[in-house]
Amino acid sequence: MRPTVGTTPPRTLTIAGTDSGGGAGIAADLRAFAACGVHGCLAVCAVTVQNTVGVTGVHTVPVETIAGQIGVVAADIGLQAAKTGMLATAEIIAAVARACDDNGIGADRATPLVVDPVAASMHGDPLLAGEALDAYRETLFPRATLVTPNLDEIRLLVEHDVTDRDGQYAAARALHALGAHAVLVKGGHLPGDAEGCLDLLYDGETFVELPGPRFDTANTHGGGDSLASAITAGLAHGLHLVEAVRFGKRYIVEAVRHSYPLGAGHGPVSPLWAVRPWWETPAP
Repeated sequence: MRPTVGTTPPRTLTIAGTDSGGGAGIAADLRAFAACGVHGCLAVCAVTVQNTVGVTGVHTVPVETIAGQIGVVAADIGLQAAKTGMLATAEIIAAVARACDDNGIGADRATPLVVDPVAASMHGDPLLAGEALDAYRETLFPRATLVTPNLDEIRLLVEHDVTDRDGQYAAARALHALGAHAVLVKGGHLPGDAEGCLDLLYDGETFVELPGPRFDTANTHGGGDSLASAITAGLAHGLHLVEAVRFGKRYIVEAVRHSYPLGAGHGPVSPLWAVRPWWETPAP
């Protein structure tokens, strides 16, 4: 997957919101795309007023502009995979679903779609209007190649509190019933996993457990965005879904391991572990 000079890499698209603090949202998506060897394009859905402490404002982009961004990128540049992040309103979710249909993006189309159903920031600040939950369930999930909720988002989407491994399996079944091709129930917030972090992949027939280490750090801002983006990059490289998820898991484990403090709140996960320090190499 290492790029060669003059060769166009796979192209990916993030359909999401900004984070003015640079830790999550489109900023995290583009960093992960670059670290994972793909060219990242973007469709901005919302602009947040945000730093490491919290979110103090959300300003949405007109749906015509969102759909236009998706359309022009798909038509000119072409896409090997796409993902969604913060979509904010039911109107935006519906517009994104239509634009995906119009541009061959989705589980049964040429370009796979990873849906990260962002509902709140890690500080608990709401990033999704209440009626948008139904739009996710009814409109976007049936188009998703993979849905990647955390446990707080699962509670909102299927009204299921996950407190143990059995609950994780039950949540995977409940989410899959909403129509996604596959779901990844992330275990980062599971209280019983003090020594590790197990994510659970389910495609309606087979469960795949993806264990990983747990690190003693509060600097995990943008972790969910980064994981979904790395999986999207894996799909763009042509990996099958299970291998793309393993690819994303490897990326996020190292990104959390190398996370760093920033500001007065939660620092971000870091893509820098995957970036070769060219500046330490003598110039030719």
